Amino acid sequence: MQRLSGLDASFLYLETRSQMMHIIGLIEIDPSTVPGGYSFVKLRDELQRRIAAMPNFRRKLDNSMLNIDHPVWIEDDDFDIERHVHRVAVPAPGGEAELAELCGHLAGQTLDRGKPLWELWIIEGLADGKVAAMLRTHHASVDGVTGAEMLAQMCTLSPEAPELDPDKVQETAGPTSRTTMALTGAMNYFVQRPIAMARLIPGTVEVPINWFRRSRTKSAMPAPFQAPRTRFNAPITPHRALAMAQLSLDDVKRVKNQFDVKINDVVLAITAGALRDYLEGHDELPDEPLVAMVPVSVHGADESSLVTGGTNKVTGMFAKLASDLDDPVDRLKRAAELARTSKDHHADIDANMLRAWAQFAPGTTLATVMKFYGDRRLAMSHPPVFNVLVSNVAGPDFPLYFLGARVTAVYPLGPVFHGLGLNITVFSADGHLNIGILTCTDLAPDVWDIAHAFDHELKRLLEACD
Repeated sequence: MQRLSGLDASFLYLETRSQMMHIIGLIEIDPSTVPGGYSFVKLRDELQRRIAAMPNFRRKLDNSMLNIDHPVWIEDDDFDIERHVHRVAVPAPGGEAELAELCGHLAGQTLDRGKPLWELWIIEGLADGKVAAMLRTHHASVDGVTGAEMLAQMCTLSPEAPELDPDKVQETAGPTSRTTMALTGAMNYFVQRPIAMARLIPGTVEVPINWFRRSRTKSAMPAPFQAPRTRFNAPITPHRALAMAQLSLDDVKRVKNQFDVKINDVVLAITAGALRDYLEGHDELPDEPLVAMVPVSVHGADESSLVTGGTNKVTGMFAKLASDLDDPVDRLKRAAELARTSKDHHADIDANMLRAWAQFAPGTTLATVMKFYGDRRLAMSHPPVFNVLVSNVAGPDFPLYFLGARVTAVYPLGPVFHGLGLNITVFSADGHLNIGILTCTDLAPDVWDIAHAFDHELKRLLEACD
């Protein structure tokens, strides 16, 4: 039995029928590379074999009415691969648009909390003979870094099936114990939490004070609730729209080297340009620059004494996107400057503070408040916290094989929220920059226009290099 951290559990509490809290990995594979030929049954059986050494895929949630703390993970003794791996064909003619429409429908479904919180859809019938694999995993059990690690467990450097790690085979979340769950939960709630609160408050009070001081010298990242309103900052429905774009990593590096910036700066600059093009095309471009929330992994950072463990080890920084500038080079240079300011400011804030405060997340209360917030469309009653969530995750720069099939693209897709209805996630792998865009159909049914704008913005920067 393993108790969820407050941040992990928060993604359970925040979930509603309109606000699904799962992360998606859309993987395109070449079935012709599978040793002995591709078949769905062969792929499913190989995954079942590997899951014996993937303990995170075998654990499920457990809770009790007497437990006043966060839920726990336990081993699923009745694990059945057929409840998790499904087969479906994309409608004709099997192009990107049909694939995205099917995946958008699947993305709008909640995961069954009675079993391990993941499922894999094998999508056949693509026009180019390829196969797609759509992996949905709840955010309570994965973040950007651990998601990449889970993908790595499904992938290898060659088509041949790997040997299983005997230590991972023996690893387990353990059985349930309602008595232990209730007693340790009460100990956490009544003893450890008050002590943690007393330790947290002094450091937390300093954050807004230092933020105000930095803002006077223009060295602060933008504060929450100061972003201009866009069509994405509205209540969402369960309907999802997604689009993908794949850019050459060599082209991105060429721009990076030409203008002496970082890859993340190029990502933020072309994101700003793509959103500028899209909003300008709808005559909705704000005069002020858009504000992005950029998740920052704290994997490998020193654990705070106030919080340890948990899957989601992430915090976030706010960054302006320079979407108010039309020239792509000016926008890139400004994006790099704004990103440096935000990074310097963010570095002065305890990386574990968000996770520490999340320990106090009240489950039933937070879930009720979130449902009320969505039902009453309260996202329209206050300024947007930020405009878009932009993640950049570095993957392996070499070929991978997904259960024996060569991977040609990996598109990550993160969740959207009421009032924050656009998520752009970038994953670099095998010489490509793969961009996954997820939004609500009611907010942007033409989301492919944003995806196409990414390619256009990178070409403008390459022209500037020439």
